[in-house]
Amino acid sequence: MPILPVNGIRIGSAAAGIRYKERDDLVVIECRSGTNSAAVFTRNRFSAAPIQIARNHLAQASPRALLINSGNANAGTGEQGLQNASLCCQMLADELNCKALEVLPFSTGVIGEQLPLQAFKQALPACVDNLSSDADAWSRASKAIMTTDTVPKLSSRKFDVGSSDVTITGMSKGAGMIRPDMATMLAYVATDAVIEQSALQQLLTEATGVSFNRITVDGDTSTNDACTLLASGAVKMAPVETNSTEYDQFLAGLTELMQELAQAIIRDAEGATKFVTLTVDTAPDLETARAIAFTVARSPLVKTALFASDPNWGRLLAAIGRSPVKALDISKLSLSLGDTALIEGGEPVATYTEAKGQQEMNKEEITIRISLNAGDA
Repeated sequence: MPILPVNGIRIGSAAAGIRYKERDDLVVIECRSGTNSAAVFTRNRFSAAPIQIARNHLAQASPRALLINSGNANAGTGEQGLQNASLCCQMLADELNCKALEVLPFSTGVIGEQLPLQAFKQALPACVDNLSSDADAWSRASKAIMTTDTVPKLSSRKFDVGSSDVTITGMSKGAGMIRPDMATMLAYVATDAVIEQSALQQLLTEATGVSFNRITVDGDTSTNDACTLLASGAVKMAPVETNSTEYDQFLAGLTELMQELAQAIIRDAEGATKFVTLTVDTAPDLETARAIAFTVARSPLVKTALFASDPNWGRLLAAIGRSPVKALDISKLSLSLGDTALIEGGEPVATYTEAKGQQEMNKEEITIRISLNAGDA
């Protein structure tokens, strides 16, 4: 689907020269008055200055604008970093004639360096002058927020919620320091739907839980992770409320879009040569399934086998066996690599051959399925 503009949202980009030469690296996302917003942030205790400021501002006011820069993370910068992030919010607020509390700052890039405030001061007027609601503005912004990414990550959906057509468009960035509890990533999703504030936060939390929080590359959690969801309310419709059919309809569309953006991060991950989907099913509960999935996904030995296309599935068994779960009945476990069964009911499959395993491991896209046969999670 082509990238779709979102009514009530305008975006502007400009080249500030923060770190990159001759490319946009500063983005402003302006929301119309009355826009509701939700956000989830990194759980890293060394959260960057813009994350701390954004959390604080979001707790006090509804945002009128988001300010995003690439090339400098403003992380590990102490009190000066917090002051600089606040000053940048004030600069944009002056341009848009709103309050500094109504600006949410976001940064990505090098850790440990102070923001070049003069670069912001010089480039922000151009960002505001470039504000546009068209699809090209989204495209420019998705490139401006890139750091070590090699491709922009952008997606749109249009679908029915109740009897109304709603649009969702989103962009993300990230290629390294990727693991759950966000990634070294920024994601910005906007919709023209009318959604109650409490429902909006719940929607974002649910969709993040099965998208950005289920990817991993190197196992590191960044200091700057953030994902925001803006609902401009430009469509004439009844508000989407929790525990409603309309909520479920919107959640399905939002989840699909966010999973696409999350997978785009994995496909562009630093040093990645394969895309691996790992499924744990028939578990007694979700936590057991998640713990086993991420133990396998983070295993250095499993990763080296995947990279080398080595059908050494004993490494999968070893990782499953050391997973931090309360109970695991290996006599019920089944394991498959793509279409090739390896273990059934805890026993090796008699028809397995190393040639079959090699054929699966040679693929650039690999699916690993672990069935515990101990529940329905």
